Order: sequence, then C-alpha cells, then structure tokens
Amino acid sequence: MASLEGKMAGTPISGGISTKLQRIAELAREAPERAFLSLAHHIDIELLREAYRRTRKNGAPGIDGQTAEQYEANLEENLQSLLDRFKSGRYQAPPVRRVYIPKGDGSKTRPIGIPTFEDKVLQRAVAMVLTAVYEQDFLDCSYGFRPERSAHQALNELWHEVMKMGGGWVYEVDIQNFFEELDHGHLRSFLDRRVRDGVLRRMIDKWLKAGVMEEGRQSYPESGTPQGGVISPLLANVYLHEVLDTWFEKEVRPRLKGRACLIRYADDVVMAFELEQDAACVVEVLAKRLARFGLSLHPEKSRLVRFLRPPRGAQSSRQERLGTFDLLGFTHYWGKARNGSWALKRKTSKDRMRRSLKRVREWCREHRHYPRPWQHEQLSLKLRGYYNYYGISGNFEALKKFQQRLAAIWWRWLNRRSQRKSVTWERFWDYIKRNPLPRPVIAHPAIP
Repeated sequence: MASLEGKMAGTPISGGISTKLQRIAELAREAPERAFLSLAHHIDIELLREAYRRTRKNGAPGIDGQTAEQYEANLEENLQSLLDRFKSGRYQAPPVRRVYIPKGDGSKTRPIGIPTFEDKVLQRAVAMVLTAVYEQDFLDCSYGFRPERSAHQALNELWHEVMKMGGGWVYEVDIQNFFEELDHGHLRSFLDRRVRDGVLRRMIDKWLKAGVMEEGRQSYPESGTPQGGVISPLLANVYLHEVLDTWFEKEVRPRLKGRACLIRYADDVVMAFELEQDAACVVEVLAKRLARFGLSLHPEKSRLVRFLRPPRGAQSSRQERLGTFDLLGFTHYWGKARNGSWALKRKTSKDRMRRSLKRVREWCREHRHYPRPWQHEQLSLKLRGYYNYYGISGNFEALKKFQQRLAAIWWRWLNRRSQRKSVTWERFWDYIKRNPLPRPVIAHPAIP
C-alpha cells in the first residue's frame, strides 16, 4: 500500500500529519460507500502550519490587502485565531476580489477571483483532509489538480490508448463555462455521499456563498465554485467525477462494441473511440447527461474528429482529411516515426504558440528600458519554463521556432527604447552569440 505522503501534493510533511491523513485514506479505501461524519477534528494547529507552508506566498492580496509577509509577522497568533474561528463556526468567508485576465488570443477576457491570504490557508487545510478521502474514489482517467498527476501523464495515457486503437474517432468535449455554471445543489448531493461532517460542510457552504467583490460592489453568484480558491479544483473534480468519469466507466463503456477511453484534466476532456458507431452514440447522449446536472456543451468547440491511422505505404497523413485535435496545448496528428510506421505525434498548438508569443511581446514592451543583461536573464527563465512544458518528443521544431521568434521580438523592442534605431540585427546577433539564449530541450522524452 502506497503511503499517503506519496499521494499528497508538496514536499514530505511531518509524521503526525501524515499519520492522520493516512488513517483517513485507509478508512475511505476500506469502505467506499462510507460517509464521514467526523473529519474537522483533524484540522489542528499543526495541519494549519503545513497548509500555510504549502500556500503560495507571492500571489496578489485579496480584499483585505494583507500579504503573506504581513500574515507571517504574527504567524502563530494568526493561525491560532484562524483555528478557533473555524472550530467555533465564527469564521466568515470573505468575498473574493474579481479581476480580469486575457483569454485565448487576448480579444476576450475571463474573470478570476483572488481570495484573502488567510482564506487560502484554511481552504488548503480543508482540501488536504478532503483529498485524503477523495483520492481513494477518483478514477485513473482524471489528472487535473491531483497529487502526483500531471498534464504530461494525461497526454501519455491518451497516446497509448489511441495507438492501441490504431486511431478512430476523437470527441473534443468543451463544457461551456464549467466553473461558473457548476450547480451548488448537485455538488452538495455529491458531497453527501462521502462527507457529512457538519463543520466542514458549513465551511464549504460559506465559500460557495461568499460572493465576489468588483469595483466596490459585492455580488452573490448562485452557481459555480469559489473563484480562484484553493478548494475550487477539488470541488470541480468531485463534480465531474460523478457527472462524467463514473458514468463513462460504469454505464457507457460496458455498452460499447469497441475500445474507448476518456481522458480528463479538470474540465478539459477528450474521448477516443475505436468505432464510429460508438462515438456517435456517446455524442448523442452526452449533451443530455450534462444538461441533467446544469451543464452544457460549447456548440462550436465541441466536435467529433475522424482520426484514423493512415494506411501502410501512404506517403502523407492528409491531415486536412483525417483531422487533428487539441488537448492541453498540443495538436495531435498522425506522422511518420523513425522506423517509417505511422504514430501519434504532438506539436504546440497554433493558439498556444500565439498566446505565448503575445505574452513575450507584452513583457518586452513593458521592460524594454531595463538593463539588457537583466532582460536576457528573465527571458532565459521564460524559455526554460516553456521548454519544461512543451518539450515533448517530436516537438523540437516548434520549440526552435518559439526561441527564434522570442529573439526577434526582443530585438524589435530593444530598438524601441528611443526614436533612433540603436541596435542593428548584426549587433544584436553578435550579442546573442556571446550570450546565447537557452537552446530547445526535450524535457519529456519518448513514450516507452
């Protein structure tokens, strides 16, 4: 039996906390139908210290303006006060501060919420306890915001499944405004099946009802998870575990005639089918299934893609005819492997490439007057971060293209530091030769 430390996010935690959470996990695993009536007592000062340690310290402050550094100045007193208010029910969940960030190509924005720092700490503590329970229930098909699971694992599993099928039909599922439309009533009924501790449930209800503060006005959305909250991804996983994952595994797959799989990373979902008739049946019923729980499919972004492996001897995959699909920032297509056979390939999607370059352009514009060595250092860090995510086998050319375009964008903005063109391409290239930008790296090598 794997230890809980291996399943919990973050670095190893103290023995007392680990033992407590391990015991919760064991009870949940031994009794899959059990509803826990008493969990809040596991949240003590030691667990809050660990929750504080795991909470991001450089995030923007919430509506109270308090930073992590200010909270840390009287850490023990603040944590004890937080624990007392939580245990007694006096803790009032503050509204989140709403801000808007660019979405997609930047032509649209999407709202995000910023909780107070103290609220993040308490949400983290509650999430740690609930994770010990729900990690025993969640299925292998879900990867988002789970301990020791990643986007690259989701991509690898999809690769294996599609290769086993030899291609087929892929359904890109886009749940419209999922985090805003999640129904509170259904969420509570799902939580009832496993967690009935009164203190925890009242706390979750407070977060669901906390509201949003925007330009001095407070509103109270009737649906959705706490925006930007640490608890939000876990609640979303509980919701989609019931609505999609268990439904697909227990009700859908047994009725299909061919192979099929579902891969989910938070609300990013792809279903792959060996047979077209199986795909057509699921497409027909999925919208009804989601509607039953207050959700809907995006009419344009949800689509069924014909994704058959090209026949042996074919010189071209004819992508325009066979189709491609996207998942987690990568476009999937059929390409030739080194041995000449057809294999599932992945490359950075055009949309993600554009968005990343747009962010680089904005950064260079804002920092063009900073010293060039400092800019070089920061852009190098950005490149390494980009390679760390997009550096998968077969994607080297896209990494190289990104590096080249980043260099060109940087050169253009260095020339805009004054009205006179101060840096010729030759001078800039000579500087790059002496101070090279990080070369593309395949951080995630070939799948065995």
